[in-house]
Amino acid sequence: MAESSLVWQDWLVIAAYGSGMLAVGWYYARKTRSTEDYLLGGRKMNPITVGLSLFATLMSTLSFLAYPGEMIKHGPMVFAGLTVLPVVYLVVGYVLIPRFMRLNVTSAYEILETRFGLSVRLMGTLFFLSLRFLWMATIIYATVNKALIGILNVDPKWAPLICLSMGLITLAYTSLGGLRAVVITDAIQTLILLLGAVVTLLLITHHFGGPGGWFPQTWFENWEEFRIGPELQGRLPIVNAMIMIFTWYICTAGSDQMAIQRYLATRNVKAARRTMAVSLSTNFIVQVILALVGLALMAYFTQMPQLLEDGSSVSAQADRLFPRFIVVGLPPGLSGLVTAGLMAAAMSSLSSGVNSSASVISRDLFERFSRKKRSEQDNLKRVQLISVVTGLAATALSLGVGWVEGNLLEVVIKVVNLFVGPLFVLFFLALFVPFANTIGALVGGVAGVAIAVAIGYFEIFNIGIAWMVFLALVGGVIVGMITSIIVNYFLRLFGIIHG
Repeated sequence: MAESSLVWQDWLVIAAYGSGMLAVGWYYARKTRSTEDYLLGGRKMNPITVGLSLFATLMSTLSFLAYPGEMIKHGPMVFAGLTVLPVVYLVVGYVLIPRFMRLNVTSAYEILETRFGLSVRLMGTLFFLSLRFLWMATIIYATVNKALIGILNVDPKWAPLICLSMGLITLAYTSLGGLRAVVITDAIQTLILLLGAVVTLLLITHHFGGPGGWFPQTWFENWEEFRIGPELQGRLPIVNAMIMIFTWYICTAGSDQMAIQRYLATRNVKAARRTMAVSLSTNFIVQVILALVGLALMAYFTQMPQLLEDGSSVSAQADRLFPRFIVVGLPPGLSGLVTAGLMAAAMSSLSSGVNSSASVISRDLFERFSRKKRSEQDNLKRVQLISVVTGLAATALSLGVGWVEGNLLEVVIKVVNLFVGPLFVLFFLALFVPFANTIGALVGGVAGVAIAVAIGYFEIFNIGIAWMVFLALVGGVIVGMITSIIVNYFLRLFGIIHG
């Protein structure tokens, strides 16, 4: 097994990247005058830049590592789900975005209180914060333990220090510059991430003398059998992948503060729609490139097994082959660039998670329950402090993610997507079910979480995890509607409501 590590040229590239992110935060800190500037960028941001930010937010290190690893270990089935992205754009762009843009809110969960009252708003806030804290923790864990430890060739005992260092840089520019700094750094990080993947693909292609040298001619034995589906017990046949990706995008775009915050940061519906189009288009391109990177890495390490870690096969190391190639396959300087790409994927998501979580904590908890009138400057300082505490808490939580079983994609689905469906249950009932009431929304939300836990962690009826978000959403909505009908019936029976 060949061992290698980063050299001074690589560290120079990484240091330049980190310094650049801090410079952006410092620059926008001088332009931030209010909490609206800090959390929504003054509602006048460029839709293309915001679209790249939305993509970078959702395409974290989890995806950057999981998609090549998924291709290597299980094959191309999951990527068939990308065919539903045009439908996602139509539903989000023409059904959801116009509804959100009509509402002059900072937190998406203000909508829930308007429709159902404070209790449902607090449930939505709890779901979102649980979702994003778990998500940020998983990002930090995956970046450090699945990538940076191997790339830097250091003892795993240094993982907490690496987590803290990466988190502190992210927190510095996020807490200084707010959403504008987050969006600009996200756009830069998107380009670095994409460049890192393309460089990897080009170098392996050069190694083989062309793409024909690494592109497979047969279906590998370790890949999932080609199936159309749908199958409740199947892992990821084509229809399962399409349903999983469609449901995840609709739920995220329709209930997640990170997405809604970016629509609200643009001028109007047309600009917000363009933001979504840019995000989905970039996501399609990058996922295709990452799928090809997976195929290229598979061929490279199959041809050169001496570069693998001792005593392990290509498929067993699927999630670690990309970081491994950075160490043993890239020349000095380029290793630093691709490492910066991995860090960029993590930091863009972490910064967005911190900013949106701070927005929700400030708006839905502190401002909602505070009776004391505070100056705009005090509010700004408070939300900056919340950002710092949020990031540190997510870093601490990352230490427990390693207990979840499964390959990286399965960990993402089980941990990160636990509250995606239940959160949209609340918004679906609020926006599309006129007869839904507060009790129905609360019961529906709880039912959604119960279904997600039963599928993701207890494998009830042996249902595949690809169905977790979809069934949590559908089950939660049905339970919420039935509960609302029953409650409304008894309220009419006792003459509390009429009609």
